[in-house]
Amino acid sequence: MIDVTSLQSLIAEPLWIAFAVFLRIVAAVNVLPVFGEQILSVRIKLVLALMLTLVILPTVAPTLSVPPAGLNGFLRLIATETLSGLFLGLMLRMFIFAIQTAGAIAAQSTSLSQLLGQSGMDPLPAIGHILTMGALALLMTTGYHIKAASFLALSYEILPIMEFPNPSSIAEAGRAQVGRSFALAFTLAAPFVILSVIYNLTLGAINKAMPQLMVAFVGAPVITFGAIATLLVASPFMLAAWLTALEGFLAAPFR
Repeated sequence: MIDVTSLQSLIAEPLWIAFAVFLRIVAAVNVLPVFGEQILSVRIKLVLALMLTLVILPTVAPTLSVPPAGLNGFLRLIATETLSGLFLGLMLRMFIFAIQTAGAIAAQSTSLSQLLGQSGMDPLPAIGHILTMGALALLMTTGYHIKAASFLALSYEILPIMEFPNPSSIAEAGRAQVGRSFALAFTLAAPFVILSVIYNLTLGAINKAMPQLMVAFVGAPVITFGAIATLLVASPFMLAAWLTALEGFLAAPFR
């Protein structure tokens, strides 16, 4: 005859560890690139978090040291793992902010910031939407789900379970990631900024030589065509550079 008490104690510990892992993953999934996009419903995000938990749990469970279940441990687990998951997700979300910022800089530089500016969930110009959707599609074709699972599994070496992240370390890592994000954004948008400088210098020279000519009407179609042509030529290189930067971070996070 099966001892119900022994069976409950045998099941309770693995479920408690699985719940601890799930808390960190579900917090990270809400802000991770692709998985945390606003277009996805909460139910889909919950299913993704459960699937990632099933994948990661066998890898990290033998190394985790979780105290017995209790109210104090439950509350501490929710607080620590939620903070850790959100921090990990935001570190990767910064790369999406980088590609969106690059699109915004490119649109402002080429006077296309109002073209289809409200066509999506985020108030981005058309160039920003094109680059962001292209980046997300490219990310999923390169096995991002496997890399994200590995990143979350390795996070327990950086952020131990049931321990609050060190504020100074979090601040330093966040500062470095924000700086890396803006540097990447300006680097990606460089072709459009250079095009804008050349266009405005040319327009100023023409206006100086022929004051009676309405250079704005002549230049508007030129800069629009130049921006679209630059996007056509430069976007593959921009997305490749963005993907290389993200994969480099996943390979050596917080270094």
